[in-house]
Amino acid sequence: MASTSETAAPRARGGLTRRRRRQLVLGGEYGVFVVAVVLFVVLADWKSLHENFANWSVAKGLFPDIITVGLRNTVIYTVTGFALGLVGGLVIALMRLSSALPYRWFAMAYIEVFRGLPALLIFIFVGTGIPLAFPGASLPGGVYGQAAVALGLVSAAYMAETIRAGIEAVPRGQTEAARSLGMSQSRAMRTIVVPQAFRVVIPPLTNELVLLFKDSSLALFIGVSLTQRELTKFGRDLASQQGNTTPILVAGLCYLLVTIPLGYLARRLEARQKRGRR
Repeated sequence: MASTSETAAPRARGGLTRRRRRQLVLGGEYGVFVVAVVLFVVLADWKSLHENFANWSVAKGLFPDIITVGLRNTVIYTVTGFALGLVGGLVIALMRLSSALPYRWFAMAYIEVFRGLPALLIFIFVGTGIPLAFPGASLPGGVYGQAAVALGLVSAAYMAETIRAGIEAVPRGQTEAARSLGMSQSRAMRTIVVPQAFRVVIPPLTNELVLLFKDSSLALFIGVSLTQRELTKFGRDLASQQGNTTPILVAGLCYLLVTIPLGYLARRLEARQKRGRR
């Protein structure tokens, strides 16, 4: 009798089984979503949205310049910034793991500062602070060099922590085995530990590339010319000229053409990595 009363208790308290309550809650969530979609479809001014955000006559006038100028420059800024950030991140990560106290202090300070500051401030500092600090000096590549350095400084701080975690994930037995074969500490780190660490950190580094691709839009704050505009600047300028926001929508679609495949690649790499650990 006791077991029967315990089984019936959940139904007696609320009049419904736990499974039925879950079904009702899920049905309510679907209902709210459907109502929201229906309200949007019914209440939205589709004519105005089409004219201002999806005007085909304005959109087709953006090509091929939005690809040959906007997207091309965005890719250049991203790739060069990522390359500098990867090299800098590796150096900072090794300094963070160094037995020399000053190196560790510098690496910790760098990571905390550049992860704590908004990327916009870094772009402004590189664009205006470096010329003031070093009169007459200029970075190679002009605006391209400035954008690469700004993105590299920001991404290096994040990549350093990612790479450090990857290095620490490599079993210590790998280093001990290399040392037992007569390798120096630096050679073991360079030839054994770091290559294995990069296999671990490839997925998060791919995610960092996606973030960097979007952060490249901040290049507009260092004063780009018409031929140096990235996607965001290109879309904003054309939107102002045309009096229509379609160029901004098209620029956003160009971002998605790159970020969605990269995000999918990162997820696939993470899934493959998890399968390899089983």
